[in-house]
Amino acid sequence: MEKLLETVEIETGKSPSASVIWLHGLGADGNDFVPVVDELGLDGAPAVRFVFPHAPMRPVTINNGYVMRAWYDVSFGDLEGKSRRADEQGVRESQAQINALIERERSRGVAPEKIVLAGFSQGGAIALETGLRYPDRLAGVMALSTYLPLADSLPREAAAANKATPIFMAHGLFDPVVPLMMGAGSMTFLAGLGYSIEWRQYPMQHSVCTQEIHDVGNWLVRALTK
Repeated sequence: MEKLLETVEIETGKSPSASVIWLHGLGADGNDFVPVVDELGLDGAPAVRFVFPHAPMRPVTINNGYVMRAWYDVSFGDLEGKSRRADEQGVRESQAQINALIERERSRGVAPEKIVLAGFSQGGAIALETGLRYPDRLAGVMALSTYLPLADSLPREAAAANKATPIFMAHGLFDPVVPLMMGAGSMTFLAGLGYSIEWRQYPMQHSVCTQEIHDVGNWLVRALTK
């Protein structure tokens, strides 16, 4: 069996009955969103285990081949909205690694319908890739400042169990890294396939903001208490 990704974990209470697997963006690591947990305001939600995995180290073409934590390679043109190409092998490998983390949560007693996949930028892309193809119903998918990779194959690979799973997508109006039109285009594509999406946009660049964290917290409480 392949070795599980290393993770940072935070539990909001004893014996968590819900899990949020939250994936960082390109070049960051699992510590990136740890400070956000205390800001989410999860009153009313069950005890949650937040799992923040570290992406593998790999060379990234768009950064001159520099080796950094990345869920997949990014080439020039991939993030201009002109290209739907993606590093399919890297995306699929990361999908398998996140599936393995879902299975670990299940082995620790968390039902799949109490597991949320979340991510920012590249991490959000993998959250969408994995969550919409996962065979059992999940609590939700949260994708921040990102887009849908491998969109062409989704209609034939989508899991029926997650067709009605709530999706939260948000984007910065002034994002210079992943243009708003890529995120909005992915949202429109998914809505056209029948997915239920809560879409938000904020006056920010490629980042998160206080209002977004508040909205994410409210959405998480709803997703985990259904």
